[in-house]
Amino acid sequence: TFSADTCIRLVVEEGLNQLPYTECTVTTPTGYKYEGVKFEKGNCGVSIMRSGEAMEQGLRDCCRSIRIGKILIQSDEETQRAKVYYAKFPPDIYRRKVLLMYPILSTGNTVIEAVKVLIEHGVQPSVIILLSLFSTPHGAKSIIQEFPEITILTTEVHPVAPTHFGQKYFGTD
Repeated sequence: TFSADTCIRLVVEEGLNQLPYTECTVTTPTGYKYEGVKFEKGNCGVSIMRSGEAMEQGLRDCCRSIRIGKILIQSDEETQRAKVYYAKFPPDIYRRKVLLMYPILSTGNTVIEAVKVLIEHGVQPSVIILLSLFSTPHGAKSIIQEFPEITILTTEVHPVAPTHFGQKYFGTD
């Protein structure tokens, strides 16, 4: 999982770079003043269970106190239609910027359903940043056609996406 965790960390860090921040002065333990930045309040992560949970630790490593919501969506094997089974978010998610975590973007159907659930909870697509490790061109296009304001960050766009990421990452295949 080292390679996966490294890719996750890079995508998470780039996602965080997209969030609003303010400049601030930090005083180090030795008394030195350093000009830095801090995130504005109102950010959260949302993982699409179960593979998206693999990305939570990378986000927590960068932002210990960030709130994280979860969505469980499963696709019907034959129709490929996605169905929402569970959604739990911070109560004020409609005021937050959302880092939506889903490592393997294949058809885009699962992410489209997740974004619809976020919209039902008052989140605007323009404040959603999808963090993904691998994406197919078809999956990315499907999402952008449905929600042109969303931001997608991925390490690779390739016609064939690796499957069963969650099982391999968590060792349950």
